[in-house]
Amino acid sequence: MSEPASETISENELRGSWPAVTGAETRVSDSRRKVCHLIKGLGRGGAEALLPQTIRAGGAEFDYVVGYFLSWKDALVKELAEGGTPVRCFSARSPASMLARVPSLVRWLRAEHADLVHAHLPLAGVVGRLAASLAGVPLVYTEHNLQERYHPWTRRANLATWRLQAEVVAVSAEVADSIRRHVGSRVPVSVVRNGIEVRRRADPQRVAEVRRRFDLPAAGPVVGTVAVLRVQKRLDLWLEVARRVLEQVPSTRFLVVGDGPLRSDLEALVVRMGIGRQVRFAGLQEDVQPFLDVLDVYLMSSEFEGLPLALLEAMASGVAVVATAVGGVPEVIEPRREGLLVPFGETPALAEAVIGLLHDPARRHDLGAAGRKRVERDFGIDRMARQLEEIYARVTGRAG
Repeated sequence: MSEPASETISENELRGSWPAVTGAETRVSDSRRKVCHLIKGLGRGGAEALLPQTIRAGGAEFDYVVGYFLSWKDALVKELAEGGTPVRCFSARSPASMLARVPSLVRWLRAEHADLVHAHLPLAGVVGRLAASLAGVPLVYTEHNLQERYHPWTRRANLATWRLQAEVVAVSAEVADSIRRHVGSRVPVSVVRNGIEVRRRADPQRVAEVRRRFDLPAAGPVVGTVAVLRVQKRLDLWLEVARRVLEQVPSTRFLVVGDGPLRSDLEALVVRMGIGRQVRFAGLQEDVQPFLDVLDVYLMSSEFEGLPLALLEAMASGVAVVATAVGGVPEVIEPRREGLLVPFGETPALAEAVIGLLHDPARRHDLGAAGRKRVERDFGIDRMARQLEEIYARVTGRAG
């Protein structure tokens, strides 16, 4: 099947004529190095949401531009542009059309006088490695997930291009171990755990507004989550936990913040379970902070993770956490001190943990306070940005 006309490489691009980028003009300085971030889309997923935060926290040594492929996933474009970061879309709708953008990417890197490419997520990583290699620019790739969780073709493409990069950033020690098991040590791997901007504490007016909009009684507890509604998050099990909790604490309300391909299925499941009056689907939200502020317990039921940003944000908000012990989660939470961890699939144990916290406000407070201190100490965005820029300096130094 041929690609739509909008996805073909234009004659102007082949001649080197460039459309304007979104945002500020690219800055030119002999002393500053240019990093070109490359990612599949700029929707509000975890990896995507890190970009504006990391760029804002960056030091004076580097300038940044961002390239992405999925034109309809552009929720963060305005935020980046308003912060002074130029953004370019290489409109593509499939892996094949992303590969077809390699010539455009090569010209972009040369026009930007790029010193380094930083690619995120596997498909952008594959395309970025090819383009960076052809442009003679070193590339750093961030791995956000376990190798064994990718589609076999994605893993093969990653392996085929793996050597075309200078260094790999793993978001957790488990992700780094997965790389060593499945790929080996052909490229240096550094662990840089995700970080967040630790925000202000709850705003009573915004909390009251969320309660009003979603009919959450002030007297009853609220259990919630923030997630892309896809299989990985196992929200079918999350709803089963909700059903079990309601048998013991019927005044509880449950709040799901986010959207995704499984939303209609999950809404139908809620009806079949008979808990439709107690579960609220808030949909995609530009700012999740007031939704976190309304929670008494943050519940995560994922089957696998890298290092989830929403979990860090919940902890930073002082919310007591009950989560499955998957991916990098045990690297964030010290069990029974900073949150409660349960092996994946043990749904009754998840429900028991939530019920126990709903009956024990003092315990909820202690876990929430300890979790917030943990994030403030070890998972701030400034720490993450500093570690990344140390890698950038090392890689560009080697390239120079």
